[in-house]
Amino acid sequence: MSSQQLPIEEYGRKRRTVLQLVKGVETSDGAGVKLRRFIASPELPILDPFLLLDFFSSDNPEDYIAGFPPHPHRGFETVTYMLAGRMRHQDSAGHNGLLQAGGVQWMTAGRGIEHSEIPEQENGLLQGFQLWVNLPACRKMVLPYYQEFAAEQIPTEQRENGTELKVIAGLTDLGLEGVVKGIDAEPKYFDVSLHGNSDFHEAIPAGHNAFIYVIEGDVAILDEHQRSTIVTATKLATLTDGDELALVSITDKSRFLLIAGKPFGEPVARGGPFVMNSREEIVQAYRDYQEGRFGFVDNQH
Repeated sequence: MSSQQLPIEEYGRKRRTVLQLVKGVETSDGAGVKLRRFIASPELPILDPFLLLDFFSSDNPEDYIAGFPPHPHRGFETVTYMLAGRMRHQDSAGHNGLLQAGGVQWMTAGRGIEHSEIPEQENGLLQGFQLWVNLPACRKMVLPYYQEFAAEQIPTEQRENGTELKVIAGLTDLGLEGVVKGIDAEPKYFDVSLHGNSDFHEAIPAGHNAFIYVIEGDVAILDEHQRSTIVTATKLATLTDGDELALVSITDKSRFLLIAGKPFGEPVARGGPFVMNSREEIVQAYRDYQEGRFGFVDNQH
């Protein structure tokens, strides 16, 4: 943390400050893919409605080449956002797609689907995020469906000070709407790039949980009294409640994800790849999967 004073215009909103800095833990998933886990870690078990956040980044094929062989999901949404590399997705309903750098796939697993994610490269950098977003109890058993977009389909907002926002989901202060729509958690999912000493303001609905993950550089998050907390690269910062994020880039350039969403406030029961509201529902999910009741996709969504 830092007590340095940084000039920034006061907009009159209640600013969000840093609640917790999370370093994450090194782990592996799938068939040995090395990654760093931030949400669903001992430091941060859950941030309703967000159930998990993993960051994978390696140019060593041994760290990622085996990928994530077929596995099921029920009761939540998986969001894969690629920064570098190529990942082939296939599922039990016949969907097949290639997710490349800058692309995003928002999969609503709903009542259940089995899928695989395998790198389609033998060398080079593979880098990106996987976020799990909960579904409310009334929507956990919807038919699965996808929203999948290439980099060039994601709208980009350029601000006067050179700030660039890639708007995956949600509405920016300037009115640009993200490409992913109709999500129960009403999320904001922005990829923000700043020049040195540039400031950034963005409204976040009061009551929504929010965090930033700094991909590159350092940023200072400011409160109403101009006191700052520094968040450095590869750290996640959860934010206090409020209705605005205000920060400054304190390196030549910085890049971060801003993610926020409406909490559901419902019981959460986890069972491996399933997230429901009770242990009984988890047991039923395993039974349904073993009996072949997964895999139907709502192509009309």
